[in-house]
Amino acid sequence: MGVNGVTEVTNNIATAYASSLNAPAESKKKDEEEVKVKAEAAAVYEKSDEKEADKPKVSNKEADRTKIIQQLKADDALRQQQLLDIVHKMMGKQAKTYGIANSDSDDESIWRFLAKGDFTVDAATKAQAQEDISEDGYWGVKQTSERILDFAKALAGDDPDKLEQMRAAFEKGYKQAEKTWGGELPEISKNTFDAVMKGFDELTGKTQTE
Repeated sequence: MGVNGVTEVTNNIATAYASSLNAPAESKKKDEEEVKVKAEAAAVYEKSDEKEADKPKVSNKEADRTKIIQQLKADDALRQQQLLDIVHKMMGKQAKTYGIANSDSDDESIWRFLAKGDFTVDAATKAQAQEDISEDGYWGVKQTSERILDFAKALAGDDPDKLEQMRAAFEKGYKQAEKTWGGELPEISKNTFDAVMKGFDELTGKTQTE
């Protein structure tokens, strides 16, 4: 991505994040409620599907079987898209927070653009961002990875195959977030990616050597 492209992206995300920090508690509460609502809806939807699957089939017509198969495929695709969307959004917000917290650092040149142009990071905004990306912060590795995994579990339940579908959706969502940023995400996002993948390994019974 050229300098103009990066400048435009970073100016936009910096302005959006600075605005959100005017009411950090409300913003985070809204994010939590969104994930919770989607997770609860997914859990109810999953339960409904299971009930339908347990019902005895009253017809063996090929048309009925085809319709059921198509519906199941559509349901799986919907769940994967739901996780993909939430991952894209979460990783983007985490990266924005990191950019604000490190706006005057020379360690990662892409984030230096956040401190240029008409945008200025005030002390309060930067302090809040630094707190948010800390080890126990809302956008830290631990809390962010846990929210992603909780949502994946709500969508997939304990089904190993569906959990693998959620893993694939997570990877796709992460790549989309990278594309949005025009390159690799910051170190905190990479560490979050590793934490989520480890969580999927534990949920599906896989080991790091497999």
